[in-house]
Amino acid sequence: MNVAHRIGAFLRREPADAIRVRVIAKGRLGESWFDEDRRLALPPGATLADLIAEADRRGMRLSEAIASSPHLRHTLMWNGERSPVDEHLHDALADGDEIYLLGPLAGG
Repeated sequence: MNVAHRIGAFLRREPADAIRVRVIAKGRLGESWFDEDRRLALPPGATLADLIAEADRRGMRLSEAIASSPHLRHTLMWNGERSPVDEHLHDALADGDEIYLLGPLAGG
């Protein structure tokens, strides 16, 4: 980790060994409209379940969106790969991972 990342982590009160995961949620997810693009810091060894819980703590309401949309449970993207939530909840994240939730754009 370079000096700028260390200073930023210190100012944000993140652990020095935190992993950073980008979370993107866009569209109508459940009963709400989402337009989120955030980087969350998590401890090493954090899982998808930990990420969802941390996102909820930060006001992103991902668990609510996933619970209210069967589509999202099966189409969550993890680093560009479709990763059904139930099958990957306990998989460990890595620094630089990207999680993407896109609400359906049209019915059919």
